[in-house]
Amino acid sequence: MTLPQFAFIKAGWHADIVDRALDGFLTEIPIEQVTVYDVPGAFEMPMLAQKLALTGKYDAIACAALVVDGGIYRHDFVASAVVDGLMRVGLDTQVPVLSVSLTPHHFQETDHHIAIFREHFVQKGKEAARAAKALVDLQPSAERAA
Repeated sequence: MTLPQFAFIKAGWHADIVDRALDGFLTEIPIEQVTVYDVPGAFEMPMLAQKLALTGKYDAIACAALVVDGGIYRHDFVASAVVDGLMRVGLDTQVPVLSVSLTPHHFQETDHHIAIFREHFVQKGKEAARAAKALVDLQPSAERAA
């Protein structure tokens, strides 16, 4: 039986914070089982997740982004579209798609907030990895062998 394979998609905006989710993910799943993809921003994650899910190469896909309030309320629409899109990909393809896409209400680019969110993303990356492994374990063995 082959080891499960995972894709990890991460958005480039606020990479100094978002990349910490991958760090957390890799504490739970060995890098040999993870292929990492970078996209410009959160909005691009669902389409890539769908393309990857349709390849049949991945048992689960995790996506990480930080969508912040730029003062024009656009962040709410982006965050909603991203999470809805990721959920649709999972439902349509039957490949689990996990979101580490956070939209804080009061993010400021201060050292204090950056440190808080960097640590938070590590934890959320660990949680996504545990969820991905649990979902893979729930798949019937015939599906995993295919």
